[in-house]
Amino acid sequence: MKKILIMCTGNSCRSIIAEALINAKLDGYQAYSCGVAPSQKVNAHAKKVLEANGIWDNKYYSKHLDEVIEINFDLIVTVCDHAKETCPLFPKPSPKIHVGFEDPDGKAYEAFKTTYAQINEVLLSQVSQFFKEQA
Repeated sequence: MKKILIMCTGNSCRSIIAEALINAKLDGYQAYSCGVAPSQKVNAHAKKVLEANGIWDNKYYSKHLDEVIEINFDLIVTVCDHAKETCPLFPKPSPKIHVGFEDPDGKAYEAFKTTYAQINEVLLSQVSQFFKEQA
């Protein structure tokens, strides 16, 4: 089982959506998410879009990097520029890629549906491609 960390700043929208999508749609992968400055809450629209697509799980919550830093990740994915710029060193060096998405926080539900679709189409493909190239 390949372990993937999805990082953003607040860990309330994009990274939670990406974590849920990877866990629901990519066999052989376990995704986690965190924020460099977590909001301590999952955005209500992010939760709603995951529920609407049948992949919400109560195990998803906003967490700080400190909660996951000791896990040996096979890949770290940053989904916002701030997380990319501030991504810390991990105890075990892990490959990193950046797949940025516009932050839907503070926008209408439609923006979250768009973000969900973009993450589903772009990020899942890039994660799969990364591991194919590593094989």
